[in-house]
Amino acid sequence: MTSDILRPLQHQDLETVRQWRNSEAVAQYMYHAEPITAEQQEAWFTSISADASKQYWIITHEGRDVGVANLYAINPAFQSCYWAFYLGEQNVRGSGIGAKVEFAVLEYVFTELKLNKLLCEVFVDNAKVVSMHEKFGFRREAYFREHIRKNGVFKDVVGLALLQREWLQVREAMRSRVFRS
Repeated sequence: MTSDILRPLQHQDLETVRQWRNSEAVAQYMYHAEPITAEQQEAWFTSISADASKQYWIITHEGRDVGVANLYAINPAFQSCYWAFYLGEQNVRGSGIGAKVEFAVLEYVFTELKLNKLLCEVFVDNAKVVSMHEKFGFRREAYFREHIRKNGVFKDVVGLALLQREWLQVREAMRSRVFRS
């Protein structure tokens, strides 16, 4: 399942990822919305390629590359990490791919990496993504007031987290729900 949805980010993906990241549809949900140059993208890729605390994937859907998912702050000592994703191809929104990505990432984090806790941060006004995480069992653990200054405006962020034991309790029900035949 995971390999059908996520594949490792490769150097040849950089320009597509940069175009997605620079689009208003994606940038509006990012902490930083400044346009990224090709040189900055290359430097970023070099940096993440040498950093064991980060993993990046290209999201695929029906044979097409449609977005990016990643883990960051992977900490084996704490048995935790953060994650994020975005869909760069807007025409796949509403197709269920976001839920499939979430399921694949949860499976990877809790069964392959065997971590105990997965965290994420979402702008409070991104209610759809907050709701999706909560459907998978994530709980709100933090509310960061005026956490990010973006376009001259301070924005609030909600911190969510899911524990491995909580995932194992809802895993099969979520598998049935997400991968209906």
